[in-house]
Amino acid sequence: MSARVKEILSWYEGETPGVKANLYRLLMQGRLAGTGRLVILPVDQGYEHGPARSFAANPAAYDPHYLYDLAIEAGLSAYAAPLGSIQQGADTYAGQIPTILKVNSANSLAAGGGDQAVTGSVKDALRLGCIGIGFTMYPGADACYDMMEELREMIAEARSCGLLAVVWSYPRGGQVSKEGETALDIIAYAAHMAALMGAHIIKVKPPKAVIDLKAAKPVYAAAEVPMETLADRIRHVMQVSFAGKRVVVFSGGEANKDTEGFLADIRQIRDGGGNGSIVGRNSFQRSKADALDLLDRIVKIYKNEA
Repeated sequence: MSARVKEILSWYEGETPGVKANLYRLLMQGRLAGTGRLVILPVDQGYEHGPARSFAANPAAYDPHYLYDLAIEAGLSAYAAPLGSIQQGADTYAGQIPTILKVNSANSLAAGGGDQAVTGSVKDALRLGCIGIGFTMYPGADACYDMMEELREMIAEARSCGLLAVVWSYPRGGQVSKEGETALDIIAYAAHMAALMGAHIIKVKPPKAVIDLKAAKPVYAAAEVPMETLADRIRHVMQVSFAGKRVVVFSGGEANKDTEGFLADIRQIRDGGGNGSIVGRNSFQRSKADALDLLDRIVKIYKNEA
């Protein structure tokens, strides 16, 4: 065990040996093993955006085996996906890479978009050898209180079985403006809520230099919270995540973003103390060679080699 991983495990007080063992497995996997940094491949976009919008740009990605191969060949930390995708490869790739079962999802055919259906279970995750479950919460949405109660129950069940809980915390609705969904105060609020819910790993979007909530504006001004650079803003998100004592990873942003601009953001996440990135469409919608090249460059950034 590296000194950094030992330090991170010490932050998770009150956890079961099983939870810490799975966190250890995640942090000691792939090319970033032992660094405290993570790069995870998430592929739940088939639910969220539909199959063609997700995979037509690279038809090989319709096959879940291709996605397992991509994560393994790139030396990533884990692969996260819904039940069907994890199951379709669980035998072939057993033990080769940690998997995270995404247990709730929305879809673009439904109206509203402020809720998700539970589509997997802790029992499924155990059966398939996953290290944990992934759950999306929408702070601010009309259904947010129901989602919080669902999450509380799923975290408790996962913890009792030694599984991690990874929380996608995506604020929307309520007092949050559409533009404010990625504002610094809103992203920080979402990360803090996930930590309060008991998330072992928190996923949020990279925050912009905006304060959205009227009540928060004078507080941020009086405290002179730095927000000029993305690294400043990442540093604040880490601060609200129990003073940096929770693992926080950041989404990859919009698909097909300019590669150099995308990699510049990754450097800012690293420099701000973020634990890593979850990179989906920006990787698997490219050819395999291009995806492996991009993921290699991301890993090198987190290893301080680029």
